[in-house]
Amino acid sequence: MQAATMDSVEESPSMLWGLDPIFSAFAKLYVRDILNMTESTQVPGIYFYNSRPIFKVDVLGTVVSKRERNDFFCYGVDDGTGVINCLCWKNDLLREEGAPTKSGGTHSDGAQGGFNPVAELEKLRQAQQSRCHLEIGELLRVRGPVKTSRQQREITASVYYKVNDPVMAVQIAWMMEVPQLYRECYDKPFLLQHDAMGNLATTPLNKATHVIMDFVKQKSVSRFRPYDVQDLLQPLISSKPQTASAAQEPVACPSSGQQLRQLLKEALQILQDEGVLYRKVKSQEEVYHVTAEDKDLFMAVKDVIREDSKREKYAERGCHVLHILSAVRQRYSLNLSKTALELVLKSLECNSDIISTSENHYTLF
Repeated sequence: MQAATMDSVEESPSMLWGLDPIFSAFAKLYVRDILNMTESTQVPGIYFYNSRPIFKVDVLGTVVSKRERNDFFCYGVDDGTGVINCLCWKNDLLREEGAPTKSGGTHSDGAQGGFNPVAELEKLRQAQQSRCHLEIGELLRVRGPVKTSRQQREITASVYYKVNDPVMAVQIAWMMEVPQLYRECYDKPFLLQHDAMGNLATTPLNKATHVIMDFVKQKSVSRFRPYDVQDLLQPLISSKPQTASAAQEPVACPSSGQQLRQLLKEALQILQDEGVLYRKVKSQEEVYHVTAEDKDLFMAVKDVIREDSKREKYAERGCHVLHILSAVRQRYSLNLSKTALELVLKSLECNSDIISTSENHYTLF
């Protein structure tokens, strides 16, 4: 992924940054992109990746350098795309590493056979040290805000710990998750349109998707055809012809009917990409099924998990989401998307019909 550069004139107003959910989250970005992000000219310490405001990141990588001071560790972390310094402050237990922790003989004899707070504190300090004191070559996860110090980009850790990953399960899961986040979120620009008064404006496409969703909720429909909602989008189409400033003659542009059909097509595609809608069968007669209202789909997913969880291969961890997707496509609909299935799985888990045994694995409750 290449970091997106942006000019200061393209920055959205700082008071609107909170509208982007990434702004409040720890963004799982590649180190290369963190190093190449553009710093905001409005608020120091805020950076932009592809027009998205970011100040907190989440990084997993190997320690390739290490410096220790009385109050902090400075680890150089390499995730395969670059190396970034991570400033990891010691807590009180680590600062007291060199302090004596054994009590006098009288107190030790009195605590024998009972609870010894000094001994327990020593155990806690040792556990903390084993997780926070890393050596070169060990795996470190760091979460915290990004800052620029002495013209170098670094992370000030709010949370950091050593990751024990003997079979590389954590690293493999990370390598599968991060590219998906880039595709579905980070690489999609954060766009805010404003009207002449500077107020936040909603595009016709955003309005169209909301109109369709309102129709689905109000009518409680499980499926519909495009012509069922087409007329509802008519008010979003401008009927005024564009004119040239000199001749004041209409400029050739798509008719209102063409604009309406194009708007409907794009809105339906967005809802399909989000998994809200899907087409069970692709034919000339376009029928869109509402994922959350398709009881037969929910039953098909539960049947797959119920039957396959009994097999020895899936008995321990449950069924992987990709296996469930493949099975449901064979039994129910070849056109079911992964995003639609994930919405179904989340709904079933919220209703306690299924549980996730680990990331992307599900079994019956």
